Amino acid sequence: MAVYTEVSDDELSAFMAGYDIGDVVSLKGIAEGVENSNYLMQTTRGPYILTLYERRTKVEDLPFFLGLMEHLAKSGVQCPVPVKDKRGQALQTLSGKPAVIISFLQGMWPRKVAAAHCAELGAALATLHQAGLSFGMKRANNLSLDGWRDLYARTGAAADDVEAGLQNLIGAELEALGKAWPKDGLPAGVIHADLFPDNVFFLDGKCSGLIDFYFACTDFLAYDIAVCLNAWCFESDGSFNITKASRLLSSYESVRPLTALEKEKLPLFCRGSALRFLLTRLFDWVNTPAGAMVKRKDPREYLQKLNFHRRVDSIAAYGLT
Repeated sequence: MAVYTEVSDDELSAFMAGYDIGDVVSLKGIAEGVENSNYLMQTTRGPYILTLYERRTKVEDLPFFLGLMEHLAKSGVQCPVPVKDKRGQALQTLSGKPAVIISFLQGMWPRKVAAAHCAELGAALATLHQAGLSFGMKRANNLSLDGWRDLYARTGAAADDVEAGLQNLIGAELEALGKAWPKDGLPAGVIHADLFPDNVFFLDGKCSGLIDFYFACTDFLAYDIAVCLNAWCFESDGSFNITKASRLLSSYESVRPLTALEKEKLPLFCRGSALRFLLTRLFDWVNTPAGAMVKRKDPREYLQKLNFHRRVDSIAAYGLT
């Protein structure tokens, strides 16, 4: 989440006239994240999230994202749902940008991830995957191999300004992953694709909801697990916490057991996931506009994770036999 577009009082007043959710009491920008402009909006009937879609979010993808949230919520997944206006429409325009109001989830994301959080996450992710199997829409993952190659081409020599030799390292990794990446044969369906700790809320130690579905797509389910291993199971010093990984994976399997091929390919997916976030962070590091209310994330964190996974040859390194 972030703020790139400022909303004026007059624009907000005209926008809210189409809704029946009370009068706006306050509107506060949310600085976390890098993709869309987000505000915490308090009305006389309660809190909501107002999102204006920016940058990589394509208008044609929004029906998938909004429909998915509705489907998952109806299937028992704790997640926000789009709020419809008086005409029954969720997707709007505000300040010249596509916009939507979504429901507010109670809870907080964990500032310090513990193994118990990872166990909760594993079950929640598997539940999401199971519920997504009955969702009728599909969306290709535009941040898989072809997307990585595009980002690599668009960052170019700027990679070496971040870390000496990084451009060549990324090029070699792209070539290796392109040769090894599976085309089929593994369970696929809806994945979240961005389930970082700040997208998972907890109340009293239990997972209370999943948010921010704007990278969701159709892909291998095990790739989504790899995203979570990278996001949740490394410590601040860069070391890998096998206990957290083991709790995440075993809890996931308590809901949806992994196939033998998924277990075999998990180290590869972890490499791919690490490269994906290395590249998107690198691109944002170079291209985030000056003055944007957003905190840039250091791409070198994911270079360190990538180097760890390149040394892994079996799922045992992640605590699962």
